[in-house]
Amino acid sequence: MELLCLEMDTSIRARPDPNLLRDDRVLQRLLTIEERFLPQYSYFKGVQKDIQPFMRRMVATWMLEVCEEQKCEEEVFPLAINYLDRFLAMVPIKKCNLQLLGAVCMFLASKLKETRPLTAEKLCIYTDNSIRPQELLEWELVVLGKLKWNLAAVTPNDFIEHIVRRLPLADDKLVLIRKHVQTFIALCATDFRFAMYPPSMIATGSVGAAICGLQLDSADQSWGDSLTDQLAKITNTEVDVLKECQEQIERVLESSLREGPQRGPSGKGLDELDQASTPTDVRDVNL
Repeated sequence: MELLCLEMDTSIRARPDPNLLRDDRVLQRLLTIEERFLPQYSYFKGVQKDIQPFMRRMVATWMLEVCEEQKCEEEVFPLAINYLDRFLAMVPIKKCNLQLLGAVCMFLASKLKETRPLTAEKLCIYTDNSIRPQELLEWELVVLGKLKWNLAAVTPNDFIEHIVRRLPLADDKLVLIRKHVQTFIALCATDFRFAMYPPSMIATGSVGAAICGLQLDSADQSWGDSLTDQLAKITNTEVDVLKECQEQIERVLESSLREGPQRGPSGKGLDELDQASTPTDVRDVNL
């Protein structure tokens, strides 16, 4: 009898451990260390001379589209943006190298979060072969050195389950809520105004925006305290600060919907690509 090793095409992910999610010590530890992984100030004011905020937005949008088209895990894009911001806060670069840096950050984040990471060759194709694989690998070592190999950063995605499982939400609504929350988090990652916000605040504001957008807070009579008060207690956030964050997230969504899709990851217009089924599509979110 022949022994055959059959590998499945789909990756199997471990399910969230309810014991960890119910343990307040885990959440408190995340809240304690999250600010270690934030840029300490706006690098456009002190470090970067050749790069403007709109350039960062363009490369972040490109990174998001690449991650969506490659069906990366939801954690890959926010983590890659974290690497990008931390590197830019330390090292001045030329604008011609910004897309290369974005590709390197996706390369590293996918290695950490994916069972089948993005390849250097594939990422070079997404830059229309404007960079070479060897160049990407050389920059990988530079980025690792500047980040001191500290890649296990806390991102807003790390807080999603801790937050939603502490709210009186019906199980049948959780999948939709998570999808909307991940969309908001991705939108925040493309906007530099959120770069120095604590990940817990972005996650909490995104959960609030998702629930309000789906009108679950008005449909469910079991909330007790208001939704914002409950969210603020979970992550030790001031209510007024959380409200402002949530409102800002909603404004970013409205702005994205007005602007509409523009360019695709491989240089094509998004109207030429089928993006409607991607997991982080703002057209799926209705406020």
